[in-house]
Amino acid sequence: MEHMKIFNTMTRQKEEFIPLKEGEYRIYVCGPTVYNFIHMGNARPVCVFDTLRRYLEYRGNRVLYVSNITDIDDKIIKKANEEGTTYDVIARRYEEEYFKDCRGLNVKPATAYPRATEHIDEIQAIIKDLIEKGYAYPVENGDVYFRTRKDKNYGKLSHQPIEDLESGARIAVGELKEDPLDFAVWKGSKPGEPAWDSPWGPGRPGWHIECSAMARRHLGNTIDLHCGGVDLVFPHHENEIAQSECANGCTFARYWMHNGFLNIDNRKMSKSLNNFFTVRDVAAEVGYEPIRFFLLSGHYRSPLNYTREVVESCKASLERLYTCRDNLDFAIAHAESSGTELTEKAAAAQRKFIEAMDDDLNTADAIAAVFELAREINTLSATSSRETLEGAAKTFDELTGVLGLLYNREKDEIPDKVKQLAEERAAARKEKNWARADAIRDELAGMGYVVEDTANGPKIVKK
Repeated sequence: MEHMKIFNTMTRQKEEFIPLKEGEYRIYVCGPTVYNFIHMGNARPVCVFDTLRRYLEYRGNRVLYVSNITDIDDKIIKKANEEGTTYDVIARRYEEEYFKDCRGLNVKPATAYPRATEHIDEIQAIIKDLIEKGYAYPVENGDVYFRTRKDKNYGKLSHQPIEDLESGARIAVGELKEDPLDFAVWKGSKPGEPAWDSPWGPGRPGWHIECSAMARRHLGNTIDLHCGGVDLVFPHHENEIAQSECANGCTFARYWMHNGFLNIDNRKMSKSLNNFFTVRDVAAEVGYEPIRFFLLSGHYRSPLNYTREVVESCKASLERLYTCRDNLDFAIAHAESSGTELTEKAAAAQRKFIEAMDDDLNTADAIAAVFELAREINTLSATSSRETLEGAAKTFDELTGVLGLLYNREKDEIPDKVKQLAEERAAARKEKNWARADAIRDELAGMGYVVEDTANGPKIVKK
């Protein structure tokens, strides 16, 4: 079968995305560190790679999709100390807030959401393997470090030679590592910090090791795809590769995808610049769906610039799609024509959509294909047969569903009184009793409804 092409960060070129097992993709996506609400930059990989998963499933594949929860970390411990509580209280609180935002953004639940603290045994097993093979070493304060120079392939994802890495490497106060380039896979406990027993003394996992352990546990030694933001290429993903491949003796991930940065008003998002926006805050003003639309409106590898005006524009674009879909329902219910031209127009839009998505997940062009279909529907619905309209609706729903859009279509049932008044208005207009028709229009407006006169007859719309 044909496969989509994706840009592989490892090789820096587009490649056919061929899974180890035909028809099944094993994907690992770096999830949140749960110490606060997620910000707009965090939401980009969440929505982008959810869309990738949806598309692969749309093309008939099974997808095992794992996204981890980092629930032990310096930031979580700091937040707990500030609030006078424990790390797990903070982690569970913001994990639930993260899931609320995911539901708001219409993100499909992952196959698994493994937590770091629930995989201590797996983490320690990898560390033991690394020590036995000479790739890691414990020191007297309980830390365990990875010997970076021993991995001859280190730097292959970020394409940085070891000489360039040396210039920025330092040994911080309290660290006992052999080489400035070495990184911690286990951190010895400090007073007041949570700790787990280990062969090297009480402590907790380093940040990078948790993903190696959880990917191996839930997806196997070699996975098809690892995803995340471009900021994770180095050192996080580079270190994951080193740990996993040295411990397992095989390729860790066959493909790598990374989304670009999100800027705010053409400036890097930063708390110091006071341009740091959480998803929750933006959603409170414009809703969640315009955020998702915005995050898919540009190519995932390109920088994306957030402004309030852009998101408002996305909201307006969504309203056009909703209106088109509602008009389509109305046209289906009142279809009396026999035209079939829309069938080929829908098929053409679907082909353009698939071509765009197959070309490195080009959601911007895929959205353009959806709007092209919407224009054809608006133009041809009045002259199309019911069967043709139903086929166009099916295609429209499939394509918007792949993008995770138009998920707020639950409609209130129109009261019988409103329907009756609309019929009376139509009769008054037919009799050219304009005064009566206008009076009914005003009465409907007072009830919160508008009647639009279309080629297929009057359409009732709630204001």
